[in-house]
Amino acid sequence: MISTRDLSLLPDVDGLRRTLQAMAMLDAILCPEWEFRYYSFTAGWAAGEQMGSMRNGSGHEFSAHFSSVGCWLKGFAREYPMSPYRESTPCPWPGVLDAVPEEFAACLREPAFSVGDVTFCIWRRYADRAWQMGPVRFPLDHPDPDGSEFLLSPLDGRPETYRAWASDCYSRGVELAAVEHVYRHKPLAPDVVARLNPKVSLGELAADISEIGYP
Repeated sequence: MISTRDLSLLPDVDGLRRTLQAMAMLDAILCPEWEFRYYSFTAGWAAGEQMGSMRNGSGHEFSAHFSSVGCWLKGFAREYPMSPYRESTPCPWPGVLDAVPEEFAACLREPAFSVGDVTFCIWRRYADRAWQMGPVRFPLDHPDPDGSEFLLSPLDGRPETYRAWASDCYSRGVELAAVEHVYRHKPLAPDVVARLNPKVSLGELAADISEIGYP
């Protein structure tokens, strides 16, 4: 399982970008109502920048900012031990936002990322050989104190992982071959869309395809 205690299974920057694009595209097909989707991706966040995110409507979310430098990712699990709301005056857990490289400093000032709502923060520059994080000392009385295992484990880049998650989340059978098609970033075709959700047409997905930047 992926977590801030072990980030070795998290894809590299470009691998994570492709994974989040695929997950956002699959969510768009499986759940036409945008407000009920979990994963989203904005290919044109800003000039040379992209943003992937997840929100489950229950106070658990993350934002992943992609740029020419690499990726900065902030996660928030409201009810977990490292929540800033553990205190009467909310504040991030010590070390979580420390040591963020200057290249990602603008992310800390971006209102859309609500940086104060954070339980973990990781980053990886293209020059880095692994994902990085600040000098955090985790509480010992919880298996997932910052909620990172819960939020990051689906991002392993494996179609089987998404299929299992989506089948449970959307309470329907999800065809693995169709999920694999999207994870490989193959161009969408009407039959692939129909196998995932016969109630949605390829034409109806045009705006989502453009926003996500999917082939």
